[in-house]
Amino acid sequence: MALKLTLKPGEKFVINGAVIANGDRRATLVLHNKASILREKDILKPERVDTPAKRIYFAIMSMYLDEKVRPRFYEEFVLRMSEFMGVVTDADALANCVAISQCVMDRQYYKGLTLCRRLLDFERERLSYEPASV
Repeated sequence: MALKLTLKPGEKFVINGAVIANGDRRATLVLHNKASILREKDILKPERVDTPAKRIYFAIMSMYLDEKVRPRFYEEFVLRMSEFMGVVTDADALANCVAISQCVMDRQYYKGLTLCRRLLDFERERLSYEPASV
């Protein structure tokens, strides 16, 4: 099944590790095969990784975008997820952590990132933390 992306003028995105920017007009891309793709709004830059949930998100994102760094970031993911689950008592958040971990083990990184957004929301609510969006 093809993936159709409609891009705003100047919008950046990453496909298989390559950063690409749309030109000055709205554009539509259709990807006909499997590729690791993230829009600029879903990319978390290293300097913005400043909370436990963001450390988890960043590790998954790194595994998703670059196959070469997967072993290193898998270890980082396991460490950060273990720390997070060790202090969280909310049943829904813990169930989400388990689901994210299953996605990572199954190499379904994009789905894991999607679920990890719930952790970011959970963390923001609990800490009354108001960072700029990921």
